[in-house]
Amino acid sequence: MKFRKKPVVIDAIRYDGTQDSNREIIEWAKGSSTPALMDTVVGSCSPRHPEGFDYPVLKINTLEGLMVVNSGDWVIRGVAGEFYPCKPEIFEATYEAA
Repeated sequence: MKFRKKPVVIDAIRYDGTQDSNREIIEWAKGSSTPALMDTVVGSCSPRHPEGFDYPVLKINTLEGLMVVNSGDWVIRGVAGEFYPCKPEIFEATYEAA
């Protein structure tokens, strides 16, 4: 069987990796069941950093688990008020301006 997505209008913000963008998305998702937060991850080890290094990342506690939002990703508020990241190529193939 084949299915087609029902037409639905969503709200979305493109994440650009800046502190302003971090704050905007965290504030936007505040109070939802899927809030955004700043966290750190360990980067690759190198001769200069043999133990690796921490760097800040934006994460969203989605319905499927904690997901990292990369610069260029879209953050979408779904039909049930949930938030989740979406890769730019998937966003462009799925959505158009309303």
